[in-house]
Amino acid sequence: MKPFLLLATRVDDTVAEAEFAAFARSGGLGPGELERVRLERDPLPDLDLDAYSGIVLGGSPYCTSDPEEEKSDAQRRVEVELHGLLEVVVGRDLPFLGACYGIGTLGVHQGGTVDRTYGEPVGTVPVTLTAAGRDDPVFAALPATFDAYVGHKEALHGVPPGAVLLAGSAPCPVQAFRVGHNVYATQFHPELDAGGFVERCAVYRDEGYFDPAEFDDLAARLRTTSAPFAPLVWRRFVQRYARD
Repeated sequence: MKPFLLLATRVDDTVAEAEFAAFARSGGLGPGELERVRLERDPLPDLDLDAYSGIVLGGSPYCTSDPEEEKSDAQRRVEVELHGLLEVVVGRDLPFLGACYGIGTLGVHQGGTVDRTYGEPVGTVPVTLTAAGRDDPVFAALPATFDAYVGHKEALHGVPPGAVLLAGSAPCPVQAFRVGHNVYATQFHPELDAGGFVERCAVYRDEGYFDPAEFDDLAARLRTTSAPFAPLVWRRFVQRYARD
């Protein structure tokens, strides 16, 4: 099988390694079936996109909606490189899944607006499929409403022009969309379980996602939650696009 490619921007090594492991585990991918480029550290190489079954862009400490003057040189470089990559991905309708930071990146590329209107606190949220989501080959395996892990300061203000809305929630109307036939994005995290989310929150406890003084209570609540259906998005994506 041709491997899938994870485009990562996690500055913290602990989170970066945990994210890679989570995408491999939840996607049912074995050794050599998921490769990674850490864009926060290294420039995007000249990729042979035909060498991969598909691409996944994970979450990030970067915020797309931050003023340009507040972004680091690395973030500005990453945004330029991802825009160029998406020109090819969308133009060729290649298999792509953007998760959390990935939905904003793809959304902006497609003419959408990312702002702080629909940020969501850390936790689980009920996500409901649209009629298009219920008919979509990747999302159709999910229940009409399912819980998913979220925690983001920014989100798309609306569906990008020409995109198909696949899922939404009361606090965040754009939880998933599709461009063309094969380019997907989710606001929620399709790779996480409760333990992984607690570990991630521990690293980001001082990054403004929640009151650091409430971390212990938040972690205790998260450990009682589950979101067993959300990872089906990533698993079905892998199953649909895996190729020799």
